[in-house]
Amino acid sequence: MDPVRLQALQQAFLDLRFGMFIHLNMATFEEREWGDPTLSPKLFDPKHLDTDQWARAAKSANMGYACFTTKHHDGFCLWPTKTASANIMQSSYPHDVVRRYVDSFRKAGLKVCLYFSILDLRADIRARTVTPEKIALIKAQLTEILTQYGPLTALILDGWRASWSRISYAELPYREIYDLVKTLQPDCLVTDHNAGSYPGTALYYTDIKQYEQHAGQKIPPNSPVPSQSGTTLQSDWFWKKAYPTSELASAKTIVDEWLVPFNENHCNLILNVAPNRDGRFDDNAVARLAEIGKLWKNPGPAPRIGRSVTITTPDLAAGKPAWASASDEAVGPDQAFDDNFRSYWLADRGKTEAWIEVRFEQPVAFNTLSIVEALGAEGYGQASRITAYRVEVERDGAWVALVSGGQPAPYQFHEVARTTASRVRLNVTGQQPGITEFGIYDEPRAG
Repeated sequence: MDPVRLQALQQAFLDLRFGMFIHLNMATFEEREWGDPTLSPKLFDPKHLDTDQWARAAKSANMGYACFTTKHHDGFCLWPTKTASANIMQSSYPHDVVRRYVDSFRKAGLKVCLYFSILDLRADIRARTVTPEKIALIKAQLTEILTQYGPLTALILDGWRASWSRISYAELPYREIYDLVKTLQPDCLVTDHNAGSYPGTALYYTDIKQYEQHAGQKIPPNSPVPSQSGTTLQSDWFWKKAYPTSELASAKTIVDEWLVPFNENHCNLILNVAPNRDGRFDDNAVARLAEIGKLWKNPGPAPRIGRSVTITTPDLAAGKPAWASASDEAVGPDQAFDDNFRSYWLADRGKTEAWIEVRFEQPVAFNTLSIVEALGAEGYGQASRITAYRVEVERDGAWVALVSGGQPAPYQFHEVARTTASRVRLNVTGQQPGITEFGIYDEPRAG
């Protein structure tokens, strides 16, 4: 995607400021958060489904958009998929719920997003079980929802590169899914819930940084990237029997502690409201949303963002043999090339100049570099230890500089002319500096 166009779409998303997440699926009828994949679809029966009520409630809170769960982790599809997956037409309520949702919200003037779980327990799509046939199933289902329901503001993915699902971007290739979405809907933002694996303020494998506030993920201060923070009005994502009389998040908390400060930090808020087993919002939820709308109105365009580098391809250096000038005890340079943002290489104590290097069996082509210092890591501290850095490649037995700089940003990216090399080295100067990840990527782009 053209970077200027992507930035405009990201800004438009932030300008919406406030949205509604709607979790309705098999779990609604099971008093659970993940539906049991062995249960019959007949259990799903929202007899009095009222998507117009949902849209009215969202409008009453002055929301600008909504996102609906087309398929959650158990794998039950809320649209009449032509794939072999269990779906709404096999339920006790054989109606296209996705269609009703998009029609109601568009009629109310609200933007529409859809949620889709990559993890699929009915189809046995989970870590170490992914096959070409299962990837084809995902692509077929995404093609259905991207071609049958009109333009989407965003597709929110989940259950992929998460600590609890463990489906990697290598096993189920991110770029294949990303390209499919952009081919079918070029202006649809692709956003993946991966902040647990890629913490911090950088767009790794997502057009919008996702923070699951409900799971304790917090937006760092002064975040420069477009973000979304998700939490719940009720206690959990899916409806429970106690909800009609349960305490809800207060309107004042939602507005003053979440919505307004998040918006000022390049982040919009998506608030989950769980429909009950009738397919309607409980009275207390409807009243709370109206109360929010009396306290807050969209003030207009959100604070401007700059262009963010978006990583969409595998880290070519991940898992490759690594060397260092010297390392502190019990750490090694491999920890700067392990695609793990919780480990780090540390230069030997007392050293003010050091380097780490990755070596490839065959020359590789790349055009993007990332340098992530170990800020905030246990034993490292919040202040940068790096005063200068330089990236070099070996050519004909000599080291040639590609890029250099002073103290790097917490997530420092460099887009360079496509370069081919077998050895790439990062030199750092400072008081025992440490590197969490030194990433090397070949991103599809012009030039």
